[in-house]
Amino acid sequence: MGSLGTNATSFSAFPDDKAAFEPLNPEDVRAYLHKAVDFISDYYTNIESMPVLPNVKPGYLQDELSASPPTYSAPFDVTMKELRTSVVPGMTHWASPNFFAFFPSTNSAAAIAGDLIASAMNTVGFTWQASPAATEMEVLALDWLAQLLRLPTTFMNRTSTGRGTGGGVILGTTSEAMLVTLVAARDAALRRSGSVGVSDIPRLAVYAADQTHSTFFKACRLAGFDPANIRSIPTGPETNYGLDPTKLLEVMQADVDAGLVPTYVCATVGTTSSNAVDPVGDVADVAAMFNAWVHVDAAYAGSACICPEFHHHLDGVERVDSISMSPHKWLLTCLDCTCLYVRDAHRLSDSLETNPEYLKNDATESGEVTDLKDMQVGVGRRFRGLKLWMVMRTYGTAKLQEHIRSDVAMAKMFEDFVRSDDRFEVVVPRNFALVCFRIKASGAMTEKDADETNRVLMENLNKTGKAYLAHTVVGDKFVLRFAVGSSLQEERHVRSAWDLIKKTTSSIMD
Repeated sequence: MGSLGTNATSFSAFPDDKAAFEPLNPEDVRAYLHKAVDFISDYYTNIESMPVLPNVKPGYLQDELSASPPTYSAPFDVTMKELRTSVVPGMTHWASPNFFAFFPSTNSAAAIAGDLIASAMNTVGFTWQASPAATEMEVLALDWLAQLLRLPTTFMNRTSTGRGTGGGVILGTTSEAMLVTLVAARDAALRRSGSVGVSDIPRLAVYAADQTHSTFFKACRLAGFDPANIRSIPTGPETNYGLDPTKLLEVMQADVDAGLVPTYVCATVGTTSSNAVDPVGDVADVAAMFNAWVHVDAAYAGSACICPEFHHHLDGVERVDSISMSPHKWLLTCLDCTCLYVRDAHRLSDSLETNPEYLKNDATESGEVTDLKDMQVGVGRRFRGLKLWMVMRTYGTAKLQEHIRSDVAMAKMFEDFVRSDDRFEVVVPRNFALVCFRIKASGAMTEKDADETNRVLMENLNKTGKAYLAHTVVGDKFVLRFAVGSSLQEERHVRSAWDLIKKTTSSIMD
């Protein structure tokens, strides 16, 4: 690692630093970006040989670089040198083909180019008039993706007959998608209950399986729901850890009997822990009995549903109120890009609309345009639609489907490896491209012993720098998650990871 900390100031002091300051000088833009693009290309060329996890300690970067900002300018080459010698060694390389933790954070040349151009244009498209092309592009990209997912036209901004009643918006994360739909559902429930203002909020109840992402429970608190009325419904192996509609009905009815108002149900397609799938149609049918909003979180697995063989996981989606999925996870579109679709866009905008005098304009007043500021928490917004459109326009449906199927095939291959070694077990049936596995308890090894052995296995694997795996707990068992999907991954990386797992297992068990 570099030792620029003590010398950083000497690089940045230029006594004759009196030239006119032109931060967007066209020649500087060209020169800086050429160097940045060269850096990116070299990064992807060499990333396979880098340790996936860094060996640094908290606070290391302040020791490497100056703890105070420089007074004077420095050549861009100095900045790039510090990036290479100090920042890169402290990175966890999510783009590494040896990264198998969490869920993938996919990327592509088209997405990077789109993000670069959007950043250069730096538009703030809060209203249609503020940047017509930015809004139009987002609407178009979302409608294209809706067609790939075969969503009902009720979720589209534009249909063959004109402007639809539904619509979409690109947000930063699933957390935002949950928050804005929770707020809309909250307001709708308050209106139904005849509440004076927000006086009835303590009566509103929300529901999700215990496998639902923790961000849901956080968003519920932010939306003002009483934590005592946030229902986490237990799941088990009998439903492969998916939400049981019968249990959901029992809990919702019990709340009604207790004087509460069922308000919102979150169903997940591809849970973070084990990739469990909640039965969307059945959940929607139960929620309809209570007039509750249904949201589908398909952040990861939604991308797979562009392939016909996976679309059945969305059966019943025509009966839900909203669905979100994140192309930045598995559809080759860099962060941040979460696509939220709602069946009735007005229910969202009625809760989130702002209309200050300085934003009023004829286009908005005409009712013919979508002002995306009214479908999100903030007002300002990035030109996210460009990178998503560039990915679909450049690669086409067939290549995107090939990308998904290749990852699933590699995960199936890894699952077969695990099943062929009697030291291991696959803990839950594989869905999509995630395999949950562990060293199984056998002989004198108790389940508690197995948990500790698996923890040691994961730690030793990750220390090698040759692979990175994360864990979860399923059915009270400590489980390793092997998530295939990094954009650079090939079969040889999966095979190498399995060889490393076998070798490391032998070293700790023999």
